[in-house]
Amino acid sequence: MGLELSYTFYYQIPTGSVYIRIGNMSVVPVSVVRDFGVYIDADLTMSSHITATVRSCFAALRQIRSVRRSLTREALLTLLRLRALVITKVDYYSSTLAGVSSALLQRLQSVLNAAARLVFSARRSEHITPLLRELHWLKVPERVQFRLCDLTHRCLRGTAPPYLAETLQSTADVQGRRRLRSASTSKLVVPPTRRATIGDRAFPAAASRAWNSLL
Repeated sequence: MGLELSYTFYYQIPTGSVYIRIGNMSVVPVSVVRDFGVYIDADLTMSSHITATVRSCFAALRQIRSVRRSLTREALLTLLRLRALVITKVDYYSSTLAGVSSALLQRLQSVLNAAARLVFSARRSEHITPLLRELHWLKVPERVQFRLCDLTHRCLRGTAPPYLAETLQSTADVQGRRRLRSASTSKLVVPPTRRATIGDRAFPAAASRAWNSLL
């Protein structure tokens, strides 16, 4: 059986890379890969994805700002929300950002802050929390948590991909925990992990913790 590899979405090849042999193919390790519009770093920091998202969003905000005076607030919100210009880009696959550093999340938050100030024609010196509250916009950490819990809910209802749903386990299904109080709830088992930087951010661990925090 032949082995076919696609390099169409690989980029940023590190200098001095060592080739890896897979069968009769030579594969070059890369520092960043783009898959389904998500940029994944070799060290899984997600900094490349956030950098690309922030750059794209601010470019869209500059374009919207140039026609701001010609738009009503409702039309402006439609552009920001529904046209995949800003808000949708921030939320796109945001569940993969669970556990990333607060500094990186703050960069995404700066996009929402700029968008909110654009809606209300507010100055940078004005407090952003009242503006976000009036728009009913969650801050980025809460948006990540919401998306993760929503994906977990779909896993439990059987509407998510099986390869994700199969990684979650209810405490009621564990033989040794059936007599515990937690077995009468819908809590999930949090699998043990070794490294907080990677293991705690894996979907089974991050999703279970997020879901249990709701109960």
